[in-house]
Amino acid sequence: MLSLTQLSLYRGPKRLLHETDLLIFAGQKVGMVGENGTGKSSLFALIRGELHPDAGEFSLPNGLTIAHVAQETPATTRSALDYVMDGDAELRRVQAELAEAEERHDGHGIAHGHARLDAIGAWSAESRAGELLHGLGFAPDSHRRPVTEFSGGWRMRLNLAQALMCRSDILLLDEPTNHLDLEAVVWLEDWLKRYPGTLLIISHDRDFLDNVVTHTVHFDREKLVTYTGNYSAFERQRAERLAQQQVMAERQQRQRAHLESYINRFKAQATKAKQAQSRIKALERMELIAEAHVDSPFDFSFREPIKAGNPLLTLEKASLGYGSRVQLDKLSLSIAPGARISLLGENGAGKSTLIKTLAGELPLLAGTREAHANLAIGYFAQHQLELLRPQDSAYQHLARIAPTATEQEIRNHLGGFGFQGDDALKPVAPFSGGEKARLVLALLVWQRPNLLLLDEPTNHLDLDMREALTRALTDYEGAVVLVSHDRHLLRALTDEFLFVADGAVKPFDGDLDDYQALLAERRRSGRSEARAEAGGENSATARKDRRRAEAEFRQSVAPLTKRIKALESQHHKLEAAKAELVAQLADPAVYEAAAKDKLKTLLSKENEVKAKLDAVELDWMSAQEELDALSQAFEAQA
Repeated sequence: MLSLTQLSLYRGPKRLLHETDLLIFAGQKVGMVGENGTGKSSLFALIRGELHPDAGEFSLPNGLTIAHVAQETPATTRSALDYVMDGDAELRRVQAELAEAEERHDGHGIAHGHARLDAIGAWSAESRAGELLHGLGFAPDSHRRPVTEFSGGWRMRLNLAQALMCRSDILLLDEPTNHLDLEAVVWLEDWLKRYPGTLLIISHDRDFLDNVVTHTVHFDREKLVTYTGNYSAFERQRAERLAQQQVMAERQQRQRAHLESYINRFKAQATKAKQAQSRIKALERMELIAEAHVDSPFDFSFREPIKAGNPLLTLEKASLGYGSRVQLDKLSLSIAPGARISLLGENGAGKSTLIKTLAGELPLLAGTREAHANLAIGYFAQHQLELLRPQDSAYQHLARIAPTATEQEIRNHLGGFGFQGDDALKPVAPFSGGEKARLVLALLVWQRPNLLLLDEPTNHLDLDMREALTRALTDYEGAVVLVSHDRHLLRALTDEFLFVADGAVKPFDGDLDDYQALLAERRRSGRSEARAEAGGENSATARKDRRRAEAEFRQSVAPLTKRIKALESQHHKLEAAKAELVAQLADPAVYEAAAKDKLKTLLSKENEVKAKLDAVELDWMSAQEELDALSQAFEAQA
């Protein structure tokens, strides 16, 4: 058993681990995950005896053989086969002792040497080494070639084969798939599944981890947190854990305050009553989340917007479009300070046209656009990502619009958007879409706008950045007009929906659930109109036939529906059983020597329940896909 107790570990001045605990049991296959620089490789060095704890205790049973992949390959003329066989240190030691005994004509030593070689399977060692080389992609005629003839990538494969050749109790693998092709990776996965010892793997290949490991250790804020299961299981469990902690607590508190403010303002107004009721329901559904801290590379907020009067911006009897083509006609719209407006409507209905017109990028075809003297617009659209200067850095972009800001102020601001240290000084040219979007948002936030016009602002953003943007917009005191397909952002931000359709913009008195129901109804109506145009298919007889067909369909899929419900019930019971086993395995008493049999039983039951869960999930997905396909086929025929 490998044990860390209140262990602290430093690399130079940097503290990697602080008063953390870890238990790894014999035979476990453990994936080590976490951000770069959090101490994964240093923990391997500690296990190998190359580092020592700065505080706390590290213990490992005496006499264990630890194998790892060497980072350097000596320029030796030994053959690849011999080099790999060198990984079995005991084999080489016994062979050397036997040669010495033969030179001395020591009969007892010779007999002992042969007996030991028999015991360790020495006569099959060359065959084992050959199998390793073959599995890792070495052609048979290369096995006798000297190591010096192989390139760097192939030498790393030789080092991996040498580590696998070792009859080890613990195997440490740090990014073992880096120099392998797909075939070799698949072979290695199979080999590691059959490895009888304790396996610790550092890898960024999630499929590889999913197929090999049974436990996952997460390096998280100088602590080691153990999760049962492969990498995908770790992601699910951590998401569930974070959902109960501070990662959403602050945002939800702001959401509650925002919803309560809306309810208090509008629940007495008839025109807003339905939206107020929807927010009351949202408050009732919202779960209170316990406070905890979760690191994120993004942390920013909007500065206080420039003061301006009411209204900020108005359109009167406006016609919007391109050239001579009118897309939206006779539009009147007024935007007040603090308004939170989201535009709903299908693609091509005119949402982006409206945003561009409000931003002043698209001239009116008719009517008037009046802006307050102190109006300050912050406009985000996808085409603005291409307006960045490729050879300039993030720092130069911000410094250009903030000439009086100090270097530290600029760096602090960019750091909140993930541009920290030297990253703030790198040219924009090789930036990904997400990095460019973050920079455009950073520039926009700096300028203290009192009206934000956001056209799909989350398209290139990852989940961390979306959460940071949602938090910042929730606290933002200015007005917002938003176009987005991110329903989470829409729900968190919107006070008023406008429906853009059929050349007009109208208030939508409802929430997103109502809008989705409207879309479904419009689709049904479209089908009905098409049938009516085809000749009387919307008659009473047709509707009766439709109801009969729907009843027959429900009856035909009833066995499948029943099976899905049974699988869901079974899955729920297995999840409860798994949670109970995890709780029992969390009890330190179960790892005492007297409870050895109980521990073995619990681990066996845990593996059994996990296997059943996987099977049930697979069956459920297959059945659900079948039902979805049948439903779609029925709708298409209807």
